[in-house]
Amino acid sequence: MKGESKLNLILGSHAHVPSGSPECEFERVYEKKIRPFVSNLYRYSNIQAVLHYSGVLLYWVERTHPEFFMLIEDMVTRKQAEILGGGFYEPMFPLIPPQDRIGQIELFTTYLRKHFGKRPLGCWIPAMAWEQHLAASLCACDMNYTFLSQRQFSQAGMSGAELYSPCISEDQGKIVVIFPVSLSVEEELANKSFSQVFVELKNKIDEETGSQGGRIVTVFPENVSSAPEEAPDTAWNRFFEEISLSENILETVLPAKVLKNQKTYKKASFPNSSSLENDFSPRRFLIDHCEANGIYSKMIFANVLISQLKGDKERKQNAREELWKAQDSFLFTPGGGQIRHELRKAAYSSLLRAERLSREKGKFISSLIQYDFDFDNVKEYLFQDARINCYIQQQGAGIFELDYLPKDWNYMDCGSALSAVSNGKAVYTRRTAFADAIVPPETGLDVLQYGLPQGSRLCFNEQFEEISQDRKGKSCFKLPADGIDTPFTFIEMQKCYLLKKDILTVSYMLKNTGKEREKFCFVTEIDFSFAGEGEEFVRFYTGDSGGKELPAEKILKGVESLKILDVKNEVQLLLGSTNAFSGCLAPVSREGLYQANRILACFAVSLESGESWKNEFSLKFSH
Repeated sequence: MKGESKLNLILGSHAHVPSGSPECEFERVYEKKIRPFVSNLYRYSNIQAVLHYSGVLLYWVERTHPEFFMLIEDMVTRKQAEILGGGFYEPMFPLIPPQDRIGQIELFTTYLRKHFGKRPLGCWIPAMAWEQHLAASLCACDMNYTFLSQRQFSQAGMSGAELYSPCISEDQGKIVVIFPVSLSVEEELANKSFSQVFVELKNKIDEETGSQGGRIVTVFPENVSSAPEEAPDTAWNRFFEEISLSENILETVLPAKVLKNQKTYKKASFPNSSSLENDFSPRRFLIDHCEANGIYSKMIFANVLISQLKGDKERKQNAREELWKAQDSFLFTPGGGQIRHELRKAAYSSLLRAERLSREKGKFISSLIQYDFDFDNVKEYLFQDARINCYIQQQGAGIFELDYLPKDWNYMDCGSALSAVSNGKAVYTRRTAFADAIVPPETGLDVLQYGLPQGSRLCFNEQFEEISQDRKGKSCFKLPADGIDTPFTFIEMQKCYLLKKDILTVSYMLKNTGKEREKFCFVTEIDFSFAGEGEEFVRFYTGDSGGKELPAEKILKGVESLKILDVKNEVQLLLGSTNAFSGCLAPVSREGLYQANRILACFAVSLESGESWKNEFSLKFSH
């Protein structure tokens, strides 16, 4: 590398758009980020760069802007650019099984080799989320190098000149080279000129490490310094011009050249870590965000089902590729991806397609299994039918997943609800269907729209007991009278689910076990999630005494059936009740983003000592 006192700059560009994003988001990233970088870099043939654009994004670019591929291919041919591999669907590597890591990397490697004529040597790790066992997976895919942040290098015990030089890391005898990325320099480049940043940086490094050669600074700048309202093309052109004029202090290099010239490396073992702030951990993220944990749980369950598929390699591979689409790191990192319902919908649709592909051809045998689906050491109850999946948890005996397989749609992908505040931090729990409460008798429907009043018994937060299970499709639970000083403490509830021929039946029996008369309102919340809010996505209808269907109002009175039209999927849901109910309809949003539609069904109940009240809901799907 020329010039003993020069810095060696590995300049990179990275971009990803998560699966399920609208077309305009892909176009925005292309026009604001990757096209200005690549098209201006192309004009400066003396500047080398490493490029990583996810398989999801490149596939979109291939179909909409094929001319962009020609620029990259030309730069790869003249050794100006090096393409980074990685997981095709930008997965959160630590959370997915080893065979999925290897499969996603090999899928992307094949894609890049086909389109750019060269196999990638290095790999991008989303969020630089590292666990030591990743070294073996990367090595198995012939990925020679990857990148972690300088902060992670510091956490591994390195300092001084070691923060400006690649190292090696090992797992099970498999070795990968790791380059340090200077995130602080990336931040400075967004606010200062390139020449100012690197003159200051070179002086700092000279003071700390001396003027020996081989010092490497790696950056993947998101933005570069620009004036307000300045076009990205102008800013990037000036950026590359400044690099060209800074040849006395640095030269750009490609990782492949570094690997070729560097003979010895320091060995390091990195702790579980990431490049994100606040010591982000993807595993803690699952604990804190039930939406992400729901997708993760379904992903692991689908993986088990696919692994059991024998004898049809093509179908098994197709199922795995559908599974991979749901592993997008955007769902498992800070930034709000997990509360964007369109991203969750895309993930669940892929997982359900994977599940369908994993089922043996021919007639499907319905089943009810007990399985710790969400890894909380408590078993859930999974109904699986030819067309419907219905998953029930013991807390509240509520439905937390309701899949209509002909449309690959999870109607219970409803986001989360605020359940408590602990140590100043909001705690959210997953929304369920048939989430029950017993509220004071004078509670008005206008109050219920905004929450449950003081003095309510929140049955959906209580743990139900299992009474009986029938493998043919019936599961019964009991909430005993708790005998402690809580509202409506003497009311006992039995709740049974039956799934048969595309009809889900939910039966209730409430019994007054106390000595005094009990008067209350029984409320059950039934949430469904659609493609969006408004009549273009979902419509509700009720019937009058003449059998005529009427658009449902926000406030429901004396309703025995509710017809719901899922406009996008062309599915009809018919919710019936043996007793007429009043209630309300309301969309649910979080941080301004649509999550679900909420149906509150309310029954006025009065029970003498020992008396019981019964009701039965039916939910029928058709398309």
